[in-house]
Amino acid sequence: MSAFAARSGAPDIVGLNDWIANFFPNKDQFVNLFDYGSKELEPLYLDWKWKQTITPDGSYQIALPMDTGPTALFYREDLFRQAGFPTDPQEVGAKLKTWDDYLAAGRQLKDKFQGKVYMFDNINNVFGQVLAQSDKMYFDRSDRFIGDQTHVKRAWDLAVKVHQLGLSAKIDGWTPEWNAAMNNGAVASFIGAVWMKQIVKDAAPDTAGKWRIARAPGGDGNNGGSFIAITKQSKHPKEAFEVIKWLMNPENQLNSLGTMNLFPSTPSIFGDPKMTLPEPFFGNQRTNEIFIESARNVKAAYFGPKHSIADSIFKQELSGVEKQGKSPDEAWRNALKRIEKELLLY
Repeated sequence: MSAFAARSGAPDIVGLNDWIANFFPNKDQFVNLFDYGSKELEPLYLDWKWKQTITPDGSYQIALPMDTGPTALFYREDLFRQAGFPTDPQEVGAKLKTWDDYLAAGRQLKDKFQGKVYMFDNINNVFGQVLAQSDKMYFDRSDRFIGDQTHVKRAWDLAVKVHQLGLSAKIDGWTPEWNAAMNNGAVASFIGAVWMKQIVKDAAPDTAGKWRIARAPGGDGNNGGSFIAITKQSKHPKEAFEVIKWLMNPENQLNSLGTMNLFPSTPSIFGDPKMTLPEPFFGNQRTNEIFIESARNVKAAYFGPKHSIADSIFKQELSGVEKQGKSPDEAWRNALKRIEKELLLY
């Protein structure tokens, strides 16, 4: 960022995480890939991922797609079996097709294990995953705030309902407590992106062979995934474009799946046998078959440069509901007021 501000010292090629829209107001810091014929590459990539690389007016492409983060339901096969649920991924997907199905199963599981096992890790994850299944986020393509609309309130209300029913373990992700809960069986399931497979493996080594993956209740979504761009400071933008075009071609994305566990954004390789190898940690399930279907069905949604402002405030207020017993209605009103104030300062 300092190199961009100084307009010197930046590399020719940079990787951008899923916050690519943060750079739209500063698009002049990047080469417009349309100027180098990138439009002819569009058929190679997932449509929703491609759209995330382009400014709202459609005139400027600041990056090419790299990997994606399609989401699915991670669940403990042994705990589901003990609770009397189906355990086959296809049957689980059919039983838990909607969020209402998922909450009902959560109540059954809680009763079966006498409150010692929870269906959900935390309600912020519920909120985020419901929203990820939508075709709208917090802002429209004119960057007008729409986070007070029904699609966000529905995600909020579902998260609150999980809390009110006592179905959440109230354990934040990326903590030692979360790792322990995954390893000791305190949490039976969660919806997460494909890259969470490695997180679970590292967090819960004692559960090898017990996890499975099914299509997520409520629909498919995406969490994360990266992009690759060329800075305006490059003295060789034409050559740099040829490099990133080669790096992000389908063959190299398939190689990146094997070497760096990056899930491809190029659907032409989804049928390659290397995409769907059996995975011992997941009971030899070919889990990428599930993530491939998820990736194909993600809805295109606009994030915008102010997405993180709204997202962090909503989740802070939800944490207050879950951890401090805050009134959900009060927390919702506080979130909207805080966001409005922050946006005035932006």
